Amino acid sequence: MKKKIAVIGSGFSGLSAAAYAAKAGNEVHVFEKHDRPGGRARQFTTDNDYVFDMGPSWYWMPDIIENFFADFGYKSADFYELVSLNPQFEMIFSDTKIAVPKNYEELKQTVEQIETGAAVQLDRFMESAKFKYQVGMQEFVNKPCYNWLEFASPKIAVSALKLDLLTNFRKYVSKYFKNPKLRALMEFPVIFLGASPKNIPALYSLMNYGGYALGTRYPMGGFYSLVSAMKKVAENQGVHFHFNHSIEKIHVENNRAVSIEVNGKILEFDSIIASSDYHHTESLLDDQYKNYDENYWENRTFAPSSLIFYLGIKERIPNLTHHTLFFENDLDEHIDCIYEEKKWPEKPLFYACCPSKTDPSTAPENCENLFLLMPVATGINDDESIREHYLKELLNRIEKHTGAENLYDKIDYKKSYCVSDFIQDYNAYGGNAYGLANTLNQTAVLKPKIRNKKVHNLFYTGQLTVPGPGVPPAIISGKIVAKEVNKIKI
Repeated sequence: MKKKIAVIGSGFSGLSAAAYAAKAGNEVHVFEKHDRPGGRARQFTTDNDYVFDMGPSWYWMPDIIENFFADFGYKSADFYELVSLNPQFEMIFSDTKIAVPKNYEELKQTVEQIETGAAVQLDRFMESAKFKYQVGMQEFVNKPCYNWLEFASPKIAVSALKLDLLTNFRKYVSKYFKNPKLRALMEFPVIFLGASPKNIPALYSLMNYGGYALGTRYPMGGFYSLVSAMKKVAENQGVHFHFNHSIEKIHVENNRAVSIEVNGKILEFDSIIASSDYHHTESLLDDQYKNYDENYWENRTFAPSSLIFYLGIKERIPNLTHHTLFFENDLDEHIDCIYEEKKWPEKPLFYACCPSKTDPSTAPENCENLFLLMPVATGINDDESIREHYLKELLNRIEKHTGAENLYDKIDYKKSYCVSDFIQDYNAYGGNAYGLANTLNQTAVLKPKIRNKKVHNLFYTGQLTVPGPGVPPAIISGKIVAKEVNKIKI
């Protein structure tokens, strides 16, 4: 039977959920507090013609994204051009750098030059990572995770040991590589999962395959091209979008969500899908209807927040690639500042994205578009003086690497974004940037549930529930929830 469904938020999980729910024949309305879709993946254009993606910039696991379009009879190429980056990225150390080529055979040659025998080890590592990717992204992540019995399929059961769920990622990597730089190279992808590699299950070596082996791409026009494409797909299914609409209350009667209060109006719906911050969504409910109390959230391990800079630079920066990781300092020392000490790092690592190296449309002629991101602890003070201190440090390190001079004086546009901004714009718990960390005790069934236990037609999707943080998992999350919503009766 056709349902009238409200989707709260238009990030990747919300766009996905809306498209799939509408495809099933439902009337779907998406409510977004901002003036455009995308959530953390929004985009803005400055008065002097810089175009900045606000969040995601790594286009990995392209097959997962293609699967979304294929489900609706499209290809990504119907909406945007994908460019393969070469090198995929550079990793900068205190005494050298590693450039990761898009060609896998060239990557083997690169690692062999660093450590004798590493090419053979990389083949072994990637063979296992490919298996995890095929099982993990096709079987493991496509579950609603109500209980462990969902994972009792013959394929998962047979594969259990090979998935390395009980081995931590750092220990796993060390079985293959001895050189600390190669270990750092292999550990880097799981940083996206929001925890130290020593606290992440080895299952997530699947990300190495999804990135290094399948390649790093860039959608021309920016990552927002994917947002725009998914919105178009949803609209083609009949989805209605309502921007500048903030949800103020979810009304419940007889353990069913009957309406939402939005911009002072009461609107009735048969089911509600919340892709907004899980904790914030529950604040829209009376206490007796919440899945989790404050103590629960206080005891979760959240992924970091981020200090981000959106910079327009009035000259071309030499020797800088599209993606560059600045790993001159100790990873664990930075991670301890985030999780243990809850303070600003003294010797930070950071990431620089320069899309104008690939896409001239993102910056004026002879200028650069520069996006800088430094992971930081949630809940810390992020006033302007602190932000400015780190901006100068990060630019100094870019200068040292590239040979550029006086970058701070050549700033044509500057915007910073940090903990307090994540809270204000996304109601993000503690100002987190990536949701819950994918630690072993926060994996699968142990994540916050996608369905409210007391309000039978209220569902949650996105980075704080299954399968977890990241763009491809968010797209999968929306598909899972749409399928579950279709099962309930009005």
